[in-house]
Amino acid sequence: MPFVADLHIHSKYSRATSREMSPESLWKWAQLKGISVIATGDITHPAWLTELAGKLEPAGNGLFMLRDLYATGDVPSSCRSEVFFMLSGEISCIYKKNGRTRKIHALVLMPDIVSVERLNASLEKIGNIRSDGRPILGLDAKKLLSLALDASPDALFIPAHAWTPHFSVFGAESGFDSLEECFEELTPHIHAIETGLSSDPAMNWRLSALDGITLVSNSDAHSAAKIGREANILDTDRTYAGISRAIRTGGGFAGTYEFFPEEGKYHTDGHRACKVSLTPKETIRHNYRCPVCGGKLTVGVLHRVEKLADRDEGQRPQRAQAFQSLIPLPELIAESLKAGVNTKKVDRQYHALLEQLGQEFFILTKADPGDIEAASSPVIAEAVNRMRQGRVHIDPGYDGEYGTISIFENDEREALQTTLSLR
Repeated sequence: MPFVADLHIHSKYSRATSREMSPESLWKWAQLKGISVIATGDITHPAWLTELAGKLEPAGNGLFMLRDLYATGDVPSSCRSEVFFMLSGEISCIYKKNGRTRKIHALVLMPDIVSVERLNASLEKIGNIRSDGRPILGLDAKKLLSLALDASPDALFIPAHAWTPHFSVFGAESGFDSLEECFEELTPHIHAIETGLSSDPAMNWRLSALDGITLVSNSDAHSAAKIGREANILDTDRTYAGISRAIRTGGGFAGTYEFFPEEGKYHTDGHRACKVSLTPKETIRHNYRCPVCGGKLTVGVLHRVEKLADRDEGQRPQRAQAFQSLIPLPELIAESLKAGVNTKKVDRQYHALLEQLGQEFFILTKADPGDIEAASSPVIAEAVNRMRQGRVHIDPGYDGEYGTISIFENDEREALQTTLSLR
């Protein structure tokens, strides 16, 4: 039976992260979303690791479960399900290689706390792992990979949000042109990359060098309500070994749930201060300078993929995995109600849908439109339908600004409400 896994999140010990990011909160929201395996995040932080050791217990499958004492959150019966935790953390490497400063973020997954403690002991000799849940270390990413494998041969090392301009393995500002340039003889230990919010699998298919690489997607969430905004679909054993094998080989890795990549903060090129967003061709025409102020443009993911690609758009490699682009349910409700996504009105409708129909991923991908309409409104049901069909309006993100993906034109919502109510 396929299940959903989100393997990259952060704890309350990471910078700019909600203080409510606790094991209990992750356990609750994983059930509301429909996530069976959720990352712990931040395993390098000693205080968080102590909290995890106190609140989680080994499940006997290389994963962990919340101790009964803490599993008391208010979860509707329609959403209750088993939740496993996987030990994971993100590490920022800043170093010089081949004459350039490199800034690479890496996701590390571990099978047990003993292995985590071994890794942390090595990292503490290199830099400060106590000040931030995502530590910043003056460490070559290749060396970090070596240390992770020394801590456990079963460790999984995944370049995080691989295309983000400033902090990733392929980033335009400080990355590399290939995995081999970064990891050299250790490259065979890289079995996956995280595509990040600003790219989707189809964009990554344009690089034949990634044909043997599993394209994973995770939320990188800094608040519990954001978990699952991107996630993986696996059809394998709910064990560390089963998940690891699926990621390493692609067998049992059934696909991903994605942002529309244009919604990501770095999809197109641009200059936020001047509110300028450009296509790759426009950027080249302007010699990589802002046409308003003359300053340097931030080169986005679309441009970077285009530069490294050796395939045309639309080509699909043999091993390509399925994916589905989604809009979070609260955002669909907010647009349908013409209300702010964090308002009580939207929150009430969101939880009413969960209580009547089940978990968010089920509602977004499988629930019958008639059932959605009965539990909410014709407009919300229509919004879900259009999202499933990819009938959306796109204003892409650039230079740190999230893009917007909308369902309805300005005056369309009211007209649609009238039309649908007369059916």
